[in-house]
Amino acid sequence: MNYYDTTFQNLIAKDVFFVTIKLRKIQHKDAEAFWNMAFSNEDAEWTKGNGPYFQEELPTKSSFIAGRVGADYMNNPLKKIILLNNRMVGMVSAHYEDGNLQKWLEAGIVIYNQSNWQQHIGFQAFSLWIDELFEKTDLPHIGLTTWAGNQRMLGLAEKMGLKKEAEIRQVRYWNGQYWDSIKYGVLRDEWEKGDRSQISHLK
Repeated sequence: MNYYDTTFQNLIAKDVFFVTIKLRKIQHKDAEAFWNMAFSNEDAEWTKGNGPYFQEELPTKSSFIAGRVGADYMNNPLKKIILLNNRMVGMVSAHYEDGNLQKWLEAGIVIYNQSNWQQHIGFQAFSLWIDELFEKTDLPHIGLTTWAGNQRMLGLAEKMGLKKEAEIRQVRYWNGQYWDSIKYGVLRDEWEKGDRSQISHLK
């Protein structure tokens, strides 16, 4: 099985511990545990930042495990779970903005449980994901689209060195007000030249 891994150290209370982050395809055996983590709580904090203006309903357990919704996740190379020390904590994803032309790729990430935020998991996992997407495609550009209300995603994009490429003003409507849609991106040569020495691959 092909994993994209990273190991890094955190220092807490003078103790050193190693954290291993892996990305892998979602398998049928993961379906129930993944649904419980991701979709069992309709009011989970992550839903407030992940495009809430679309007002999409979360999939039911039955539709995810046995229906067409879950089928789109299983063994999909563009949807992978994030494993923190072999425990599921989130998902990275990608989709082609231009459909079957497959020349414009957008990537995303969700860390579902709020208790796993502010631990650099998103930075490590999304860096691995962009590495993988560039390795598996010949594309010169990978993008990320978010909105002004998702400060965590904006911070992640900036921290990773993605360039702000567009800001479409006042096009997302949520909670009684309009918000800007914001696009980030990185070119292959920019990514390859970037200093990501803190990420060590264990392939």
